[in-house]
This record gives sequence, structure tokens and C-alpha cells, in this order.
Amino acid sequence: MQAAQRITPCLWFDDQAEEAVKFYAAIFRNSKVVNVARYGEAGREVHGKPAGTVMTVAFELDGQAFTALNGGPMFKFNEAISFQVNCETQADVDYYWDKLSEGGDKQAQQCGWLKDKYGVSWQVVPRVLLEMIQDPDSQKSQRAMEAMLKMKKIDIQALKRAYAG
Repeated sequence: MQAAQRITPCLWFDDQAEEAVKFYAAIFRNSKVVNVARYGEAGREVHGKPAGTVMTVAFELDGQAFTALNGGPMFKFNEAISFQVNCETQADVDYYWDKLSEGGDKQAQQCGWLKDKYGVSWQVVPRVLLEMIQDPDSQKSQRAMEAMLKMKKIDIQALKRAYAG
């Protein structure tokens, strides 16, 4: 029996939690809605939400547990927190980049980072990039880093060319 996940990220939305979860679950394989909790009359003076509206959605993306909360407009996402999507191939990079950035902030995209249509930041990262920039050969790692800094969506072949010199 697998141990329960100890830490679960909670994403605070104004009122789009259920919509956002459907968007993410359609992108990532092995994803599902686990539970939907709704606001009741209790605490209405605090939360201000009509009884029966979605409060939280427990969900999994690729087996990783998350919670989405409809908490109101007082907090917004920013780039200080992001989710990394580790990719093996250029096809994976292209798929996740295209799907997650659909309807998002095109200006926020740099170095494999993107902001989706809900304001959540993602890093679509090929594993080979991490290997290159961690190479003990500083000339190779610096060439890879310089190439990556010029990219929005990461291009694995261009990285490999730069890395090789």
C-alpha cells in the first residue's frame, strides 16, 4: 500500500476552480477529479459564496494530488510559484507548451516558462536541459545556458547544437 502524499499544493482561484481542473486534467495523462466539496450556509458571512457552489476540488495530475479552491478575488497567482513539467522529447515539450499556454499570457513566456489562462506559471523543461546546465564542463554548460536564455519554448536540438559548440 502506497503512503499518502504528505504535501498537496492548493491553487486559489476566484471562482474558476472546477473549470481549471477540467482544463488541466484534459492535458495530463493519469489525471482525475477525486472529490468536489461545495459551500453551505455555514460561514457565508465569511466566504460570501452561495450555498451549493464549488468550494474545493481535490484532483490528481499525472498521479500528483492537488486541491483547487474557489476562495474569491483577493489573491492572484504569480511567477514566484510554478510547476515544472519534465519532458523526455521535443514532442512532449511541444505538447505541454501548446496545451498549457492555450489562452494564456503570451508575454510571460521565456526560458521554458509560461503562464496559463488562469495565471498559473509552468516550466516545460526537457530533462536533457538540466543535464547540460549541470555539466562540470563549464564551457558546455554555459553554451547551453546562453542558448536557453534566448528561447521561449525550449528547442532540444538547438540546445544540443549550442552545448556541442
